[in-house]
Amino acid sequence: MRIVIGEDSALFREGLARLLADAGHEVVGKATDAPGLRAAVDDTRPDLALIDVRMPPDHTDDGARAARRIRRDHPGLGIVLLSQHIETRHSVDLVASGRFGYLLKDRVLDVDDFLDALRRVAAGGSALDPEVVTRLIGHRPPSDPLATLTPRERDVLTLMAEGRTNIGIARRLCLTDRTVEAHVGSIMAKLGLGGSDEDHRRVLAVLVYLRGATHRP
Repeated sequence: MRIVIGEDSALFREGLARLLADAGHEVVGKATDAPGLRAAVDDTRPDLALIDVRMPPDHTDDGARAARRIRRDHPGLGIVLLSQHIETRHSVDLVASGRFGYLLKDRVLDVDDFLDALRRVAAGGSALDPEVVTRLIGHRPPSDPLATLTPRERDVLTLMAEGRTNIGIARRLCLTDRTVEAHVGSIMAKLGLGGSDEDHRRVLAVLVYLRGATHRP
């Protein structure tokens, strides 16, 4: 996998580059600010971009804004925000576009899980830290369609939003695969998500779940 890193901390950037190289990936570009990140992606056309939310020149949400612009210009690129901060303004739209992950630096405790998340995003999936999911949910309006879900169905949908498969959800909740399938089917029905494309319906369900972030006060 060909990867561009957008990170202004030299120690973290170089350590991450070494980790990725040792795992067999090719780091084709490194950037220390948002304009440099966009240029690196344009020049190298990588499979994945790893981006810190707060980068120069403003040190606010420059990385997230750059990620949104990169997604517009390179819709097939996998994007992972890797940060100490949770940003909601731009990340909801990035979730909606797919091929997106949002991981928190101080909560990445297992290298293999981290590398697996990168592979999952590059392949078209998602990888969201539970804390990010919680923040993205926000406060929901009274007409929220999720009000019809049972607590267990909410648990299942939360794990779907993190990018977990039915098997992964079953293991996490100590349920059988068939029980999880039944919960997923019920969630789809209650949210009015028909159709035969299971992957597409899962994405739509997660979008319904996350869309409440746009109603944050």
